[in-house]
Amino acid sequence: MSGHQAAAQPAPAPRSGPMGRGPAGGGAPTAKALNFFPSAKRLLGTLRQDMSRIVWVIILGVISVGLTVIGPKLLGEGTNVVFAGFISLRFPAGTSKADVVNQLVANGQTTQADMLRSMDFVPGAGIDFTQLGMILAVVLAVYLFGSAFRLVQARILNVVVQRVAHRLRVQVEDKLHRLPLRYFDRVQRGELLSRVTNDVDNIGQSLQQTLSQVITSLLTVIGVLLMMFLISPTLAFIALVTIPLTILITVLVARRSQRMFAEQWKQTGILNARVEETYSGHAIVKVFGHQQEVEQAFREENAKVYRASFGAQFVSGIIMPSMTFIGNLVYVAIAVVGGLRVASGQLSIGDVQAFTQYARQFTQPLSQLGSMANLLQSGVASAERVFELLDEEEQSPEADPADTVPERASHLEFTDVSFRYDADTPLIDGLNLTASPGSTVAIVGPTGAGKTTLVNLIMRFYDIDSGSISLGCAEDGSDAVETRSMTRHDLRARTGMVLQDTWLFAGTIRENIMYGRPDASEEDMVQAASAAYVDRFVHALPDGYETVLDDEATNLSVGERQLVTIARAFLADPRLLILDEATSSVDTRTELLIQRAMLKLREDRTAFVIAHRLSTIRDADLILVMKDGAIVEQGNHHELLAARGAYWRLTNAEVDAPMDDETLEDPADAATTPGGPE
Repeated sequence: MSGHQAAAQPAPAPRSGPMGRGPAGGGAPTAKALNFFPSAKRLLGTLRQDMSRIVWVIILGVISVGLTVIGPKLLGEGTNVVFAGFISLRFPAGTSKADVVNQLVANGQTTQADMLRSMDFVPGAGIDFTQLGMILAVVLAVYLFGSAFRLVQARILNVVVQRVAHRLRVQVEDKLHRLPLRYFDRVQRGELLSRVTNDVDNIGQSLQQTLSQVITSLLTVIGVLLMMFLISPTLAFIALVTIPLTILITVLVARRSQRMFAEQWKQTGILNARVEETYSGHAIVKVFGHQQEVEQAFREENAKVYRASFGAQFVSGIIMPSMTFIGNLVYVAIAVVGGLRVASGQLSIGDVQAFTQYARQFTQPLSQLGSMANLLQSGVASAERVFELLDEEEQSPEADPADTVPERASHLEFTDVSFRYDADTPLIDGLNLTASPGSTVAIVGPTGAGKTTLVNLIMRFYDIDSGSISLGCAEDGSDAVETRSMTRHDLRARTGMVLQDTWLFAGTIRENIMYGRPDASEEDMVQAASAAYVDRFVHALPDGYETVLDDEATNLSVGERQLVTIARAFLADPRLLILDEATSSVDTRTELLIQRAMLKLREDRTAFVIAHRLSTIRDADLILVMKDGAIVEQGNHHELLAARGAYWRLTNAEVDAPMDDETLEDPADAATTPGGPE
């Protein structure tokens, strides 16, 4: 076993949650200003796989809008029939239209004569109800078929949107598995959950509400504009005044609201992180009496969400009233000019009525497009947050072709290994270590010494900066290969982990034991459970191994949960083990069972044990004493006691006292204090 002479390096500053305690998570990432057009273009690019459906959506939209646009013109013709019928009753039957017009001209009523000259009526005939009924029947059919086509369009569009949201969720899920552990150290869990759930859901809702409306509104504007020009180019140009005003207002509001929506979703993610952390540690909060501080912190974050949301909605809400005001001005202009043209005989009253409806249909889509801007801004802001996650740097690629080692490989060797979490803070520097097959390596040291980092490097949760970690079968390491040249899956399949923070999944106890080896037989599962003493408590449960674990497996004690994880490791039967022996949260009897189970688990396996109680690792083949990422001592229990160094001082410290830097200091280097070690 080679020694280690690397100089001790300062450990990185401890990370904490946003409340200064709880799991490390770091703050929410700083959201950059929303880059609308690239993000919107990329979001639309997600629709490419459904282009055939989009084409059908457009075709059905054209048919639906076309039928809807015909309606006002037909109703205008019906109005002309009714108006002509009323006018005809004012003149005696038997006279002709020409006689009536000539009589009005002779009487000097030229305006009325011009209006009647353009009308189609028979004096004294009254309303033609047959013609009116036919027109109304056609209108009913037009609107009925238009609604049917729109319903089919909405159905297809819903499929498109749900497929897009589903693909985004799959991409995000796949991305999470490819992200390095550094990312999860940096980003709070609540912030990450907000992107995975809230933002993806918001994208789906925004697309659902905006895509259909945008397509329908654009087609409606085109169809209505065509009909308005057919009726009266003059009135059509008056209606067109709304377009530049609408664009101007929308652009001005969008520039302001896009930043506010980005801030809104950022603050929502931070609030989610706050709630998640508080809920996870609610018992600790109550024990230490920090309810008021937690409530105050929540109120502050909630107030930030309120201000960001209120500002975004208030600014985006300016669009609709502005569009309504512009539309009302247009109606006034159309009524005045249209009335003059009816009086001069240039338009029929039915045409003016139809044009008024078209003007409303024309301004309404423009108003809706304006109001859609805030939804679109919100959706694109969420899309950008999701794309930021998808664009995060992934863990280093697997070796191609990858090396393999036999499943029994358990000889592990560190050679000049260096690692740092960030460029300015070295943690492990020049580490050399050899673990022979079947040996037990115990790692002791204070918090921040690098114990957990060491095992994370073995598992390739992090990749080392320099040096090598090799795995093989031979005692001399002659057949060893670098773990970086293996696939992560191949490496981890040969490694088992039993940590202090046990993690059990939703499901039965049986499913959790078989998690690492789903194809195991019932006999193998029962043997693993028996070896880990799970059978001692599982038979007392009403459903035995079929007991369904509730949220966070709270229907099992802490010790029982750890025994289940040990059984899981037994069943997987790895040659390389990583064990965390902390058992401070369990009763004495269960602690003894856990220690016995771990001792049996270590038999004939190479085990790395993160030790918190020295009494549990006295039989270890090699004990590493770590401080600031460096191995300050190594050897077996008797060798280290004889050296009367850091390990000796630990064993002479108070029983079960926490390991700290002062315990490891040489008395000759520390100030002399009463009661200190002699």
